[in-house]
Amino acid sequence: MAIYALGSREPKIHSTAFVHPEAVVIGSVEIGAESTIWAGAVLRGDDGEIRIGQRTSIQDNSVLHTTPQTPTIVGDDCVIGHLVHLECCTIESGAQVSSGAIVLHRVIIGAGAIVGANSVVLNDTIVPAGALAVGSPAVIKEGRARGEGIASGAADYVKRGKLFAKELRKIRD
Repeated sequence: MAIYALGSREPKIHSTAFVHPEAVVIGSVEIGAESTIWAGAVLRGDDGEIRIGQRTSIQDNSVLHTTPQTPTIVGDDCVIGHLVHLECCTIESGAQVSSGAIVLHRVIIGAGAIVGANSVVLNDTIVPAGALAVGSPAVIKEGRARGEGIASGAADYVKRGKLFAKELRKIRD
């Protein structure tokens, strides 16, 4: 796996987290217990901090970045889908950002909220707990998130991370 310090900024990765060998983690990045970072994901904490809670999945080819002014924070038990872009935002615990979505500066995605696939959540938007944000730009539908699948999705990726940590092996270059 490609884990890099940048000057004095060094990633802190919990011993039970799984970082895929083809993921890239740079600088001020903290990854919590049993979280998973999948192939092609890039977490670049060069300007500021990125914090990933416990049991959260950052799936394939997602990009997380930050600025000196605003960290990127993802809580516990979150599902961050494939090809997601998160920058300078807060994703509260138990939320989901679906595949292909973009969440921009100073956005807050509330606990149990869902950002729909390919949606774009623009700067300074607050998506309340339990809301659904869909479209480009995203329209917020309060109380419409069907969050039953978030917890099971998060748990599935914890199990998947343990399987990959134990059984993944490269067989050819």
